[in-house]
Amino acid sequence: MKKLRLLLFPFGFLYGIITAVRNLLYDRGIKKTYHIPVKSICVGNLSVGGTGKTPHVAYLAAMLSPASDTAILSRGYGRKTTGYILLDDTSTSGQVGDEPLFYYSNFKSRVRVAVCESRQKGTENLLSTGATDVLLLDDAFQHRAVSAGLNILLTDYSHPYYSDLMLPAGNLREWASGRKRADIVIVTKCPPLDENRKHTTRKRLKFAPEHIYFSEIVYGALVPFRPAQQEPMENVLLVTGIANPEPLEKHLRKQFHVELMKFPDHHVFTLEDIQQIHKKFDTFAGGRKAIITTEKDYMRLLELENSSGMHEFPWFYQSITVRIDREKDFKAEIDNYVRAI
Repeated sequence: MKKLRLLLFPFGFLYGIITAVRNLLYDRGIKKTYHIPVKSICVGNLSVGGTGKTPHVAYLAAMLSPASDTAILSRGYGRKTTGYILLDDTSTSGQVGDEPLFYYSNFKSRVRVAVCESRQKGTENLLSTGATDVLLLDDAFQHRAVSAGLNILLTDYSHPYYSDLMLPAGNLREWASGRKRADIVIVTKCPPLDENRKHTTRKRLKFAPEHIYFSEIVYGALVPFRPAQQEPMENVLLVTGIANPEPLEKHLRKQFHVELMKFPDHHVFTLEDIQQIHKKFDTFAGGRKAIITTEKDYMRLLELENSSGMHEFPWFYQSITVRIDREKDFKAEIDNYVRAI
């Protein structure tokens, strides 16, 4: 792996130069930026996937929506459609993508959710559909054609931006200096950390320490696809189509014997996939057992639920939220921005 990264390093350096020139054009005003005319918060990262954007956007939406008209705009990665779509009860993951459908399923009428590959067009259309106090932009940190009022940068504790390389040698979409455009940095998917480890991480992030927060995944209940199902007690077949299933696998291993079937990130499941999963489930273990997936994967699996025999198998999804340290300070930062005139 080390030799491969060394071979790919020149290509990463070239990619870094290209993205740096692009950023410079925006910084100098040569390439134009659309400034969102309402309070707006961008949640993004410097790397390719896997930093936990979805639960953090959901955290912000849950925090803001009771007191503010809140909306979420996403590209709708993995969808089979193009253009602007405002989600409703008929939306499917194929039409809008799994993450937007996750937001809509969780918030319904409390938060409007839309998708559009053009963030400017999506913003303009979304703002025209109703009053919006706060717009949340999911994964738009590199989309310099639009400018949010507050930028939150996420970095995975296990793969922080300061120890990563540019694509294709590493996972960075731009050099770590891009952190300077952020207002807040959240280190995500943290294990239990003492103050010494937090202090060391803050120093390596090279960011104002008062604006650095640490978050951890909080696993909730296992939710059955069908209400009559009972929770498994012994053996689990974990099925994922996300960037990094390792934290969930580690969590489940504390309770069950786990075997992982890993599909690519945002994988579009087919009937053949479901047949393969069920065949594996029938043979991998005895005793009380179940199939567990993520809530985002559940959004994609819904389209196959009635045509694949899934009702004959004990399928569950793992619900998750996030917990942010210094939560009072974090919420105060968000509130001060949102309420500022």
